[in-house]
Amino acid sequence: MENWKQKQEKLQVMNENGGKDWDNDGDGPDLPLMDEARQPLSRKLPVPSSQINPYRMIIIIRLVVLGFFFHYRVMHPVNDAYALWLVSVICEIWFAISWILDQFPKWLPVDRETYLDRLSLRYDKEGQPSQLSSVDIFVSTVDPLKEPPLVTANTVLSILAVDYPVDKVSCYVSDDGAAMLTFEALSETSEFARKWVPFCKKFNIEPRAPEFYFAQKIDYLQDKVLTSFIKERRAMKREYEEFKVRINALVAKAQKVPEEGWTMQDGTPWPGNNVRDHPGMIQVFLGQSGGHDTEGNELPRLVYASREKRPGFNHHKKAGAMNALVRVSAVLTNAPYLLNLDCDHYFNNSKALKEAMCFMMDPLLGKKVCYVQFPQRFDGIDRHDRYANRNIVFFDINMKGLDGIQGPIYVGTGCVFRRQAFYGNDAPKTKKPPTRTCNCWPNWCCCGCCFSGRKKKKTTKSKSEKKQKFRRLDSGAPVFALEGIEEGIEGIESEKSTMLSEKKLEKKFGQSPVFVASTLLEDGGTLKIASPASLLKEAIHVISCGYEDKTDWGKEVGWIYGSVTEDILTGFKMHCHGWRSIYCIPDRPAFKGSAPINLSDRLHQVLRWALGSVEIFLSRHCPLWYGYGGGLKWLERLSYINATVYPWTSIPLVAYCTLPAVCLLTGKFITPELSNVASLWFLSLFICIFATSILEMRWSGVGIDDWWRNEQFWVIGGVSAHLFAVVQGLLKVLAGIDTNFTVTSKAGDDEDFSELYAFKWTTLLIPPTTLLIINLIGVVAGVSNAINNGYESWGPLFGKLFFAFWVIVHLYPFLKGLLGRQNRTPTIIIVWSILLASIFSLLWVRVDPFLAKSDGPVLEECGLDCH
Repeated sequence: MENWKQKQEKLQVMNENGGKDWDNDGDGPDLPLMDEARQPLSRKLPVPSSQINPYRMIIIIRLVVLGFFFHYRVMHPVNDAYALWLVSVICEIWFAISWILDQFPKWLPVDRETYLDRLSLRYDKEGQPSQLSSVDIFVSTVDPLKEPPLVTANTVLSILAVDYPVDKVSCYVSDDGAAMLTFEALSETSEFARKWVPFCKKFNIEPRAPEFYFAQKIDYLQDKVLTSFIKERRAMKREYEEFKVRINALVAKAQKVPEEGWTMQDGTPWPGNNVRDHPGMIQVFLGQSGGHDTEGNELPRLVYASREKRPGFNHHKKAGAMNALVRVSAVLTNAPYLLNLDCDHYFNNSKALKEAMCFMMDPLLGKKVCYVQFPQRFDGIDRHDRYANRNIVFFDINMKGLDGIQGPIYVGTGCVFRRQAFYGNDAPKTKKPPTRTCNCWPNWCCCGCCFSGRKKKKTTKSKSEKKQKFRRLDSGAPVFALEGIEEGIEGIESEKSTMLSEKKLEKKFGQSPVFVASTLLEDGGTLKIASPASLLKEAIHVISCGYEDKTDWGKEVGWIYGSVTEDILTGFKMHCHGWRSIYCIPDRPAFKGSAPINLSDRLHQVLRWALGSVEIFLSRHCPLWYGYGGGLKWLERLSYINATVYPWTSIPLVAYCTLPAVCLLTGKFITPELSNVASLWFLSLFICIFATSILEMRWSGVGIDDWWRNEQFWVIGGVSAHLFAVVQGLLKVLAGIDTNFTVTSKAGDDEDFSELYAFKWTTLLIPPTTLLIINLIGVVAGVSNAINNGYESWGPLFGKLFFAFWVIVHLYPFLKGLLGRQNRTPTIIIVWSILLASIFSLLWVRVDPFLAKSDGPVLEECGLDCH
C-alpha cells in the first residue's frame, strides 16, 4: 500500500513524462511500453524540503522583524542628531528594498542533471550517422596585446577537439581589432590542430586546451592503459613547446609596427592596417578542403572573420561584432544552435555541448529553451580569492534560484543559444489540453454554448489552414513565419502576400536574400544550390558596416545595443518574449577562464559591469517599466530590476559607511538609548540576518569563506566602482559624455599570483581609502574621548566602535591590496599596531608618568594668616 507521499511522487513523474509511468531514476526497470522518443534527457531536482523550507520560513520572519524594526526607527528619532538619524533611516530602507529584490528570486532554487547516455542512444548511435544538431561556436577578441594570441589559440584548440561530431561543429573567431597578429596566430593554430585533435580523441584527455593540460599537477597516467601514451604525450608536449615559440615570435614581431604597415606573405598590404577604416575579411582555415588531421580524419570548420569598419559608423563594440558573426555563420553553416565564448574561456569539459543538447533537444522541454547558461569557473585565482573573483555566491546561489523561475540571466560567455531566439521571435506557446465539450446533448441541440463552441473550432481550423497555405513557396522553401506578418485574404493567391512578407523580412533582417532565407529554417542548414564562392561573397556583404542601417539589428534582433553589458539586455529581451533559459552545472566544469586578480583591474571590471546596468536603468529597456504584457514572470522581473538597480546602492552605502566616523568624532549616534523592546528587535534582526546566510549556505553548498569574501567585496565595489558607474552613467545619458571601458588583461606574470600584489593607482581607490582613514581616525578619537571623560562614556562608545569596525572589517581586503607585499608582513599586524600605538600614546599623555606626584594640591604662600 503506497503512502500519500509515494503517490504524489509517482504522479509527478507521470506528469513530467507525458502521463506515462516509468522509472526515471534507475531504481527500477523501465517499462517496455514507454515511447523512447518521449523519454526526457534531463531532470529537475528541487532542493530538499528539509533545507529549503526553514530557509523560506526565516525569510518571512525576517520580513516581519524588518517591519517592527523600521516602525521603531521611524517613530523614535534622535533629536540632538536629527540629520544623522534621517540619513541612517533612509539608507536602511534602501538596503531593505535591495535585499528584497535580491532575496525573493532565490525562493525556488533547483538543481538539474542530464542523461548523456540517453542522448547518445537516441541521436548519436555508434555506427550510424549522428543526428545531433549542429553548433556554431563564436570566439571574440579585440586587442591581441591585451588578449594574448596564445590564450585565444588554446581556446580554439579546445573547441576543435571537443567531443562532438566534427561535421556538426564550426568555430568562428571574430577579430574586431583587424590584427594581422591574430590572423597569423590562427593560421599557426589550424596547423597545430591537425596533430593536437587526434591526440586528444585517441587518449580521451581533459582538458583539451594544451596549455592547461600540460600544466596539470596530477598523475597523467591514471586511467590510461595504452602503452604508447607516454611516448606520444612527450612528443606532443615538444610539438606544443615549438608551437608556443612560433606564437611568441609573432607577438615579439608585432611589438613594432612598420611605417608602411603590415604586409602579407604574398607582398600585398594587410587590409586591416587602419583599424578604424578597413574592409570586411573572412578566411576559412579548416573546412571544405584541407580540413583533415594527420590521421586523415575530418576536422571541424575554423573561420576567421573581421567585420568592415568605416569612419562615421557606430559599430556597437562587442555586441556589433557578435551580430556580425550571427549573420556570417547563418550564411556559411546556419547551425540551429550557437555557443559564444570569450577568447580566454576554454573547454574544460569536452562533453559540454552534449550537456547543453540534453536540454535543447529534450522532447519535453527543448522547444521553449532560448539558451543554456553554464557557470563561469576560473583558473589562476589565489587560494583565498581576496577580491571574490570566483563569484561563487552569484553562480551557485542566485543563478540556481533563477533556474527555478524562468531561468538564469545571460552572463556573456559559456552560453549555448537557440538561433531562432536571436531573431526576435516569441517562444512557442504551450499546447493546452482540449477543452471538454458537451456530448450529453442530442445532435439536434443548438444551445448557445454548443453552437459557439462548434463555430469557434471551425474558425480556428480555417486560420490554421491559411497559415499552412501561405507558409511555403511552391519550391518548398519557407517564405515567412514571423510575428506580425498578415495571413492574407481568403480567396486571393499568395503572390501579393509573399512580396509583402519579403519586404518585411528585409526590413527586419537586412538586404541579404541568403540570410533572410536562413532565418526561416528552424532546424538550420544552408542553401544546397549556392556555391561556396557565392556564399563567401554573401558573407562579406552581411558584415559590411552599413548592413544594419534601417533594420531591427540591435533593437529586436541579435545582441541588443544600448549598453556595454549587452549580455544582460539580450537575455532580458528573450525572457520578455516568453522564452525560458536553463542553468547547467556539470560535475566537471564546462568552461574555465582567467580573471583579473589585481585590485585595480578587478575594480575596473566591476566598473564596466555596473556602468552597463546604469545604462539599462536609464534606457527604455529598464525592467521597471519595459516588457509588461509579455512572457516575463514577476520574480524574474525582480531579478532583472536588481541587476540594473544595484549600482545605485553605492550612494546610501557610502553615506552609511561615513556615519560611524561622524558619530565617533561628534559623540552623537544614529539611535536613541535603546529600551528592552527596541533591543529585542535589533537582536532579532541580527539573528535573522545570520540565520538567512547560514541556511542559504546549507542548501547551496557554498562555503563560509566564499560567502564572507562576497560580503566584503560587495562593500568594496559598492563604495568605489559602483559609485563611479553611477556618475559616468549619468554623464553619458544626460550630458552625452561617453567613457570607454578598458579591456581586461588576460595574462599575468610568470610568478604565481604576482599580479595580486602589484599596486596600480586609479581614481577608483580614492573613496574606499578615504572611508578607511576617517573610520580609523574616528576609532582613535572615540577611544581618546572615552579615556578623557571617564568610565561613564565607555558604554555608549561600544555601539559606535562596533559600527566603525563593521566598515573596517569589510574593507580589509582592500587595505591588503593597498599595502601590497610589504615584505609579507601580515596586514592585521599593521592595522592593530597603528590602532594600539595611537591609543597607548593617548594614555601616555593622559597618565604622564614624568609628572611629580603629591598627596594634595601644591599651595603657594600668600603671606596671609588664614587661621
